[in-house]
Amino acid sequence: MKLFSFLLTLPACTLAFTPISQNAQKLGNVALMSTVAEDNGLVDLAKKANPVFGYFDPLKLAEQEFWGQSPEATIGFLRQAEIKHGRVAMAAFVGYWVQSNWHFPWAQTLAGDSFPSIELSPEQQWDACPLMARVQILTVIGLLEVWDEFGGSKDTPHYMKGRQPGKYPTFQEFRDNVHFVFDLYDPFNFNKKMSEAKKAERLVMEINNGRLAMLGIFGFLVADTIPGAVPLLNTIAKPYDGNVMIPFGADTDLEKSSIIGTLSFLAFLGIANAGATNARKEDA
Repeated sequence: MKLFSFLLTLPACTLAFTPISQNAQKLGNVALMSTVAEDNGLVDLAKKANPVFGYFDPLKLAEQEFWGQSPEATIGFLRQAEIKHGRVAMAAFVGYWVQSNWHFPWAQTLAGDSFPSIELSPEQQWDACPLMARVQILTVIGLLEVWDEFGGSKDTPHYMKGRQPGKYPTFQEFRDNVHFVFDLYDPFNFNKKMSEAKKAERLVMEINNGRLAMLGIFGFLVADTIPGAVPLLNTIAKPYDGNVMIPFGADTDLEKSSIIGTLSFLAFLGIANAGATNARKEDA
């Protein structure tokens, strides 16, 4: 009996001195990824957002270390990016419907020019807007990005260093030192007494709505630029022969528009890098 028991322990003893197999290493990596995801609430958030698919990260982005920072910082960056793009897509989706069906009655410019006709598609309306009006829109967006990256004040941490992803900083410091301006979120403090549980529930709703809006606005753009590509939108799509990825394509030739687009992209990339540098300084 003792001999039999000894023989049973031999396989376990030999495993202690054998190299770890590749499969075991893969399992270890999966466990590590799951731990990082679970520790940062990604698994729980994914189940709440979509119980059918749950947590899905085939590219293992939760393990990455963007700009040489921790996975936690990378997760903060990616979550901030998704929420921000979802909000932009929701605004774009609603704007597409409004611009297609309702004409603003007031003047668009100081010279008294009216807004483009709703007979034009939203893409054509953008091209018909004065060049400086479009430059002003993009400039305001850039300034909002800068304010977000630097947290609005020294007391607000970067979203890669602890700030809740999607929480846009207040304009309080701007109000104190420049002039009055409303905050982007809840300017009249209607939600001041909202419970944390309710806020978390609404955040999940916002994420899902943002994901759907991203698909929706791209569906509109595809239907307008590639006739017949989205059969469900064939009856409302208005053909557009421009390039929706070139914001100044109607004003300059393709080469100049590409240069402008590249410079704009580099500017926004510079803002992101500046924000990441600011986050590293906070960590120092």
